[in-house]
Amino acid sequence: MLNEETDQLLSRHRLSRRAMLRSTSGLIGVAATGGMGLFFSNNAEAARKGKPGIFNTIEIKKKGLKPFPKWTGAMERFISEKQKNDGKCKPTARKKCYYQTWANMIDGLKDKDPWKKILGVNKFMNRAPYVVDKMNWGVKDYWSTPGQFFAKYGDCEDYAIVKFLSLRALGIPSKSMRIVVVQDMNLKIAHAVLAIYVRGKVLVLDNQIKKVVESKTIRHYRPIFSLNEEGWWLHRKA
Repeated sequence: MLNEETDQLLSRHRLSRRAMLRSTSGLIGVAATGGMGLFFSNNAEAARKGKPGIFNTIEIKKKGLKPFPKWTGAMERFISEKQKNDGKCKPTARKKCYYQTWANMIDGLKDKDPWKKILGVNKFMNRAPYVVDKMNWGVKDYWSTPGQFFAKYGDCEDYAIVKFLSLRALGIPSKSMRIVVVQDMNLKIAHAVLAIYVRGKVLVLDNQIKKVVESKTIRHYRPIFSLNEEGWWLHRKA
């Protein structure tokens, strides 16, 4: 669950949750990118130009990823997982290869066009059962790798993380994507989604929504922070 993590982050920046709601890469081996740069947008452009960003918010760029050990920890575990398992696990009747399940999905999409990669990853991942961290790991909040997710499934941020890493492996640049932690104003809880910048639009991949949708169609999310491999952003109402 994300509520504890978001509260700790906001307290470090002298912002309560209530105040926020008022104001509202070298780590991953990727497929050949080809013309990806022409298809995807740089998500920093809106912040640099002072234009509203994700979900019509002002984005304040922050340096480093030190406030997010769960994110950096998941990335480090993923690199180790990749080095340990890539092509080495052979499934049998008694042995499942959870990382290989993910790798096979990537292999099946690698020759598709960018849009089909996005749709394919979102559809594949959203079929997975939702399991809270307390049941899986015995803790309130845990950020999973692809292998861990396919072994035990996960909750909202785990869907977003594995979608991010999947699309990175398929050649989509980190700078064009963000994991966005939001407040769901309907359910009154923290939630996480993946945002992708595509030709001036922000697409949202959400485990609660079957299809890929534009961010402007979602009105009940208020972003708190977002991040990728390059850094993170604090969000305030535009």
